Amino acid sequence: MSETAASTAKKRPEFRNIDFPSLVGYRWPLASLASGMHRVSGAIMFFLMPFIIWMFDNSISSEISFLKFKSVFQVGVLGLPGFLWKLAAIGLMWAALHHLIAGLRHLWMDTHHHQVNKDFGRQTAAVVLVLSFGLTAVLGAKLFGLY
Repeated sequence: MSETAASTAKKRPEFRNIDFPSLVGYRWPLASLASGMHRVSGAIMFFLMPFIIWMFDNSISSEISFLKFKSVFQVGVLGLPGFLWKLAAIGLMWAALHHLIAGLRHLWMDTHHHQVNKDFGRQTAAVVLVLSFGLTAVLGAKLFGLY
């Protein structure tokens, strides 16, 4: 770039110290929101791995352990009512569904990079969010006995 063009070009704003009030009002683009939630869902599944293993073990070991497993969601355990255990299971369902769907989106974008643009990223992020929350709502309604 020539010296005259560099001196006449408009300088872009530079943000170094982002304070909390400006961070609260920041609006994430849809694609970055879906990507960030993909990371959060992976962390949720990682930290709830003992709960996942416990659920899997108790659901397939025997008929008695399965009934004990079901009673946790109806009666509760460890001083927590069954409602809270159902909410934890719904959170885990959302994490698994979102992580799976967003992971497929990322794989598609990695393998078809010539078709990826800003608009495609926004549209696929919207599809990921709608599918993950929609499927979670359907499965959560089943868990709470609405159908």
